[in-house]
Amino acid sequence: MARTTSPQGESTKPQRGIKWLKRREQRTGFLFILPAFLIIFLFGLFPIGYSFYMSLFNWRVRRGSFVGLGHYIDIFGDLLGLLMFLAGIALFLLAYWVWNKAFRSSSTGGLIAKLLAAVILIVAGFVLTSGWGRMIAAGNSDFLNSLIITLYYALGTVPAEIIMGMVLAYVLFQNIKGKEIFRVIYFLPYIMPTVSTAVVFQIIFSSRETSIANMLLGVIGMDPLKWRFEPKAVTTLLGMDLSGFLAGPSLALITIVIFGIWVYVGYNAVIFLAGLGNVPTEIYEAAEIDGANRVHMFRHITMPLLSPVTFYLSLVAFIGTFKAFNHIYVLRVPSAQDSVITASIRIFDSFYKANMYGVATAQAIVLFLVILGLTFVQNKIMGEKVFYG
Repeated sequence: MARTTSPQGESTKPQRGIKWLKRREQRTGFLFILPAFLIIFLFGLFPIGYSFYMSLFNWRVRRGSFVGLGHYIDIFGDLLGLLMFLAGIALFLLAYWVWNKAFRSSSTGGLIAKLLAAVILIVAGFVLTSGWGRMIAAGNSDFLNSLIITLYYALGTVPAEIIMGMVLAYVLFQNIKGKEIFRVIYFLPYIMPTVSTAVVFQIIFSSRETSIANMLLGVIGMDPLKWRFEPKAVTTLLGMDLSGFLAGPSLALITIVIFGIWVYVGYNAVIFLAGLGNVPTEIYEAAEIDGANRVHMFRHITMPLLSPVTFYLSLVAFIGTFKAFNHIYVLRVPSAQDSVITASIRIFDSFYKANMYGVATAQAIVLFLVILGLTFVQNKIMGEKVFYG
């Protein structure tokens, strides 16, 4: 007897087969990523979650009483101040959006956008500084000030090491004699042990008149400085009467900034050299035929085509500066007071010196959120300007 199949049955069988294949592929994919997920969860996500758990207790060596968000309230002090501070940051982002994207359909839109953005910036600055002032007055001023010191360190280090690394890479990319040796020499600070090189910097930037740094100042007719021992702001040493955030970093912190730049310039140069190797030489030849000089080629060809590398290095560098610890710990001295105490150093002191594990983990979670927020903003702002060719 002949076997009959309905048209509906013929159409559902292949669909079931396709669904089964898709499910099998998904299961296979999950099995492939499972080892990586377990490692990331065990060594990345679990410590973050456990740190947050510890921050909810009055933890001193052993777990104490449950305090909830008490440690976070102690850090920020004033809820209204925290909300004003966050509102100020939101207004800064709004001003950036207005400056770049608002009113573009109108002929006078650019001028209107800039005027409106300027007004928003003024309001944002007032709201942000007012909120910060309230938090400093009512919260943990030591930790909050350490965030400012960390910001000084990041702003002093990252732009300088990125610019110097790019220029150095561009020079080493040319046909000069012994460029391989120079590449190795400039990369050496990055692979040297941080503690040993920081100790050498202690000697170079000693407060004695016979230190190398002070001897160099003597050559150009300047008086010796205290360097790592100087807690005063650089602007104060230059005779300016500024206070608060505008006073700027101390000379002791500038010394540490110099160390950070010295370590990472060579590393950035090597990464930029790899990026330069991917730039087609035909573009430079065409530009040279059109009459472009080396400055024009660097400005309009090299820099745009290296923007993905610049974006990556700046992103990693900002995260690294906010977590920097070893060389700051070695180079700090009691004479510099709190002017060199970054957030990571403050957390370390809360953890090991004061044995306040709950407070230290709460500070670490706050620092983690700050880094996360800055990374998001940096990715949003700089990511739009990256040229991928």
